[in-house]
Amino acid sequence: KPIVIPTHNWSSQVVMAYVIGGIFESMGSNVEYVSADTQGVYESIRNGDVTISHEVWQSTFGKSFYTAMAKGGIIDAGTHAALTLEEVGVPQWVIDQNLCPGLPNWEALLDCKDVFATADSGGKGRVLEGPQSWHGDVYPNRIQALLGDDWMVKFAGSGDALWADHVSAKKEGRATLTFNWTPNFTDAEGFVFIEWPAYTPGCRIADGGDSKCGSPKGWLKKAANYKFPKTHPAAYTAFSQMSFNAGHIGSMAALVDLDGMSHQDAATSWLADNEAVWKPFTQAGM
Repeated sequence: KPIVIPTHNWSSQVVMAYVIGGIFESMGSNVEYVSADTQGVYESIRNGDVTISHEVWQSTFGKSFYTAMAKGGIIDAGTHAALTLEEVGVPQWVIDQNLCPGLPNWEALLDCKDVFATADSGGKGRVLEGPQSWHGDVYPNRIQALLGDDWMVKFAGSGDALWADHVSAKKEGRATLTFNWTPNFTDAEGFVFIEWPAYTPGCRIADGGDSKCGSPKGWLKKAANYKFPKTHPAAYTAFSQMSFNAGHIGSMAALVDLDGMSHQDAATSWLADNEAVWKPFTQAGM
């Protein structure tokens, strides 16, 4: 019976899917890959249609993960070494060129709407978010609450659209304010996250608050169907041992987003270059 691994719409997640699949195959397991909804995947794991999730980001997916867990059928398979932050910010060169004095303090944006206006923003400052399926109205609510009607949020069609905007903005010499996350390939070149008022549980509108808060720094977990330890005991033990740090995850994404490799080729290359990282996980499961 194959281990079913989901793929989503950002580079490190897809590359890691093939990395983990390659590790499972090296242990003798069969693997299948399925494109899956980023929020709905936890219900799919709970129901047994998907076997694992290997990048459960606390800020974005923690609620869906715990909701599925409360129903039964999905288990916490451990936490990666990498700490995470999902937030909007600016490429390092926006800071270096002082295009909006006072950044990364969020209050500097109150005087910089024109700096971040684009042809499609109607004269307002623009925040380029990821796909709306990632966070729903979290960022529109925050921008309205803290920056008001002088700003707007545009949703990108994919993670790749964020990086394309970084490239075009740099060529045009314009400032850009986009969603990003760490660990990611952008850690190497430099990206500065906006410092919003601190996150506290319940501060978002969906949780009963006023959304005048930033994002939490969080964990990166792994999830599995509750039958996985019995159907594939060696693979499950290896999966529970897997722990990637920010450098590992950023380098996986960089092979695609900087070097232009396919996700599959990137995984093959990463596995070949990092046996010392992943081989010990398999030995724990043999």
